[in-house]
Amino acid sequence: MNLTETQISSEPIFEGTFLDIHRDTVRLPNGKEASRIVVRHPGAACVLALTAEQQVVLVRQWRYPLGKPVLEVPAGKLDMAGEDPAACALRELAEETPYVADTVRLLHTFYTAPGFCNEKMYLYLAENVQPGSTLAADEDEFVETVLLSRAQVQAALRDNQIEDAKTLIALQYWLLNS
Repeated sequence: MNLTETQISSEPIFEGTFLDIHRDTVRLPNGKEASRIVVRHPGAACVLALTAEQQVVLVRQWRYPLGKPVLEVPAGKLDMAGEDPAACALRELAEETPYVADTVRLLHTFYTAPGFCNEKMYLYLAENVQPGSTLAADEDEFVETVLLSRAQVQAALRDNQIEDAKTLIALQYWLLNS
């Protein structure tokens, strides 16, 4: 079965510093036309970082659209077209927490909201995590580092204290593979 939708035209609705919103007209597989609102995003990286004591490094930060703080793995958008997602993951760990890592290993990629957005997320596992970051968070970013043990993560998941999708994916990976 052919499922392909072919773009006929694209009209910018909003062009921002890191995302654009377009109204696209597409041709459907049955030949009819339809409208699609699309958020175009440069992509992002997130990092599952574990300390030597087997605690996961998380950040708590205010998420304005939700009106509350959210517990998340360190993450951030790719700063420029073509930026290496692994470099982004290492940078975000060091900017958002007091921790650094020697290297990161790609675990998985996924789309955050494929119904309306093309954002691709790269999930990395940080290797040789240790305190020592000298980087600071962005000037408009306020984050609190939170370390949780395996049992604390399981309790937080059970109590619905973690609601962020990338963090759920990262923590499920850790719980199932360690």
